[in-house]
Amino acid sequence: MNPAPPPPSRRHVLQAGGLTAAGLALAACASETEGPQARRTGAAGTPAPRTTFTEPRTKLSGTLSILLWSHFVPSHDKWFDGFVRDWGRRVGVNVRVDHISVNDLPARIAAEMQARQGHDLLQDISTLSRYEPGVTDLSDLVQEADRRWGKQLDLCRRSSFNPNTGKFYAYSPGWSPDPGDYRVSLWQPAGFPNGPETWDDLLKGGSEIKKSKNIQLGLGMSQEIDSNMAARALLWSYGASEQDAQERVVLNSDEAVAAVEFMTRLFKGSMTNEVFSWNASSNNQGLVAGRLSYILNSISAWRTAQGANPKVADDIGFVPALRGPKAALAAQHVMYNWIVPSHAKAIDAAKEFLLHYTANFASVTYHSKLYDLPGWPSLVPQLSGWLDADPFGARPANKLALLKNAVDWSVNIGYPGPANPAVGEVLGTFVIPNMMARAARGEATPKQAVAEADRRIRQIFERWRSRGLVGG
Repeated sequence: MNPAPPPPSRRHVLQAGGLTAAGLALAACASETEGPQARRTGAAGTPAPRTTFTEPRTKLSGTLSILLWSHFVPSHDKWFDGFVRDWGRRVGVNVRVDHISVNDLPARIAAEMQARQGHDLLQDISTLSRYEPGVTDLSDLVQEADRRWGKQLDLCRRSSFNPNTGKFYAYSPGWSPDPGDYRVSLWQPAGFPNGPETWDDLLKGGSEIKKSKNIQLGLGMSQEIDSNMAARALLWSYGASEQDAQERVVLNSDEAVAAVEFMTRLFKGSMTNEVFSWNASSNNQGLVAGRLSYILNSISAWRTAQGANPKVADDIGFVPALRGPKAALAAQHVMYNWIVPSHAKAIDAAKEFLLHYTANFASVTYHSKLYDLPGWPSLVPQLSGWLDADPFGARPANKLALLKNAVDWSVNIGYPGPANPAVGEVLGTFVIPNMMARAARGEATPKQAVAEADRRIRQIFERWRSRGLVGG
């Protein structure tokens, strides 16, 4: 018998008549000060988008329970909870929303899926493909969204659709890019006034800053999301990947060995052992505190600094994916995956809520302070203007303008193949950052670390392939 899942760290019970809160402290990573309320204008005088409402396609009733992360930008959650309350009142559904820390979310989702009980609608910030056998196919939902708002970003589609089964195991209405965040005042005297453009720049400048200022780089090699993303960006830049476009495991290559060799040099020249024990908030906190020269992250650390350390915030610049010998690519920082478990009791309500939420993605983007970008671009026509003139006080105002073409240098987990269930398990078990860490710590040579990771990945792929869920 499976034990009951642990209680969430933060709960809101939303009903048609009102909202009651347990009053527990928010444990979100890298949180910033309270953001704008509905209809409040941003720092540049930009008004919040108005909420739209379309009647559900079917009569709804009963209760809908939702589990999602405590957003890195808390103003989103304050808006979201009121948004959900209003929708529930309009359609006659009692909605319960539980927010928990991103550090606790994977274990909670795993517990609910194993126990086959819990919330009707689950959200994570990376692919949930490994749960495909236990979720509702959302193909009809994606088709309806495409009909209403045009073509979904391929990046989002490849992170929620299994081409081997023809099943949308998840719904991906939005994502967040993963630019480099650097301290201008540190990189300028090191010879890089506009920040690093290549991985070699990162090594050269990061090592000089570490030597002269004793301030390290912030690329983790631990069991957390940012370490997963950084390691993959480096592999792709060398032309390496865990699988090819046909979903065949191809990690064990000269290119992967070269990438791991580079990471060991980067670690020795510009980092300390603390990167082996980081959680998802460590690099954010280090940048805001002025202890890191560069991190690979979303914009949330900078948003945090705007309230907590404005001097550091003004000193933070952004760069796109770093260029390596073969490519300049980054994983998405966040890829929203909403799943409806097969055991859910409110499937229709879950789908209708997701359509309502997606229709209002301009509000999602605004209240997340431009952290969340749309999976259906037509829904946020204001985005380019917001990135050129930040509504929330960026100095300079166009600090985020590079994100206008972020989709051009962002790829899905599993690239050049899809985010299939095997890729999801490799991601969730941290095979790739563990490979980097073993070599950096000297526990294995780069060649040995790559070969060991390749063997582990092949075992995972074969298990899923035998179930018909992975190609190759």
